[in-house]
Amino acid sequence: MAEAKALTTRQERLLRLIIKEHVETAGMVASRTLVDRYQLDVSPATVRNEMARLEELGYLLQPHTSAGRVPTEAGFRYFVERLMHEPSLPQREQRMIAHQFYQAREHIEEWLPLASTVLARVAQAAAILTAPRTTGSLFKHLELIATHGRAVLLILVMEGGTVEQQMLVLSEPMNQSALRDAADRLNQVCAGQNAEQIEAHMPEFPPLEKDIARIVLTLLRDAEGEAADEIYYHGLSDLLQKPEFSTAEEASTALVRAMEERSLLQAVLSETLTPSVGIGSVRVIIGDEGQWEELRTCSIVLARYGVADYATGSLGVVGPVRMHYGRAISAVRFVAGILGELVYEIYQPNSQSGLFPVESISSRFNQNQGTEADIDEERGP
Repeated sequence: MAEAKALTTRQERLLRLIIKEHVETAGMVASRTLVDRYQLDVSPATVRNEMARLEELGYLLQPHTSAGRVPTEAGFRYFVERLMHEPSLPQREQRMIAHQFYQAREHIEEWLPLASTVLARVAQAAAILTAPRTTGSLFKHLELIATHGRAVLLILVMEGGTVEQQMLVLSEPMNQSALRDAADRLNQVCAGQNAEQIEAHMPEFPPLEKDIARIVLTLLRDAEGEAADEIYYHGLSDLLQKPEFSTAEEASTALVRAMEERSLLQAVLSETLTPSVGIGSVRVIIGDEGQWEELRTCSIVLARYGVADYATGSLGVVGPVRMHYGRAISAVRFVAGILGELVYEIYQPNSQSGLFPVESISSRFNQNQGTEADIDEERGP
């Protein structure tokens, strides 16, 4: 990406106002509109000259002669990186969202549908999310159940609730008591460990436990290599009503194809939110900055959530290039924080080092608690 050309204070103010007008109206912005609406202390001619300079620098575009101008993708990028003030969501909105998640905190299956609905509504864009996956699968508990003859059912429970089962055939029959003793010894040694740590204990195990541990290692490593779960999305129909898509069949068709094609969304998430992107860090892709033809008329705001080195997922919003970036980034960051708290409550890393030094969702809700009537009364438009 080419280095942004520095602007004067006046040019930055004009660019900010032009973007504000364009985001709200989706139309071209004229110099007279800026002077009258914002009571600028310069003439329309001066504003036109500055707008012409912004166009020369690549931050504005004049689609039609003798018409107003619109921001370019470079103009939006300059705004996001240098001019945007990222507002926190209003307290009433934070309280309402926390209340919704507080009610669903014990129902894991409700988290992602709720998060996608909240994100789409708050950011006024289409939301995309993936379920949290363990960064490295960890052993939690093992059971061995005698079935018939030499056949044994192995049940492996991993941290986070993933359960794997596999039948194995022993070299000779064993009673349930002996199988229970073997499982207990493995549970004592392997609890909370990943495949590499368990493998280091292999020389210590007697033959039966060594054979079982080999199967456990395979199951743990297979789980680490699994693709992300189903991608949830919400708000596509509302996004298609935006002028950029409602009047442009090609753009709307491409957007629908992109949102419904799981492999494309997985590519967007994996290429944007690499392991080097920290939990809670937000990435913003504006229009053609991305490598995906189907999304070239869109901007994307993405973040990772969860507990680093334990379990993480992805979430974000897709909208038009004239997205309300401050609100979208705030919404993504806030919902990522709440999902991170929920994930933490499940995984409970066995550490006193403050891996995830945030208040629990119950504490956050209780500190801001109001009645449902209060929440409804304060709800913004």
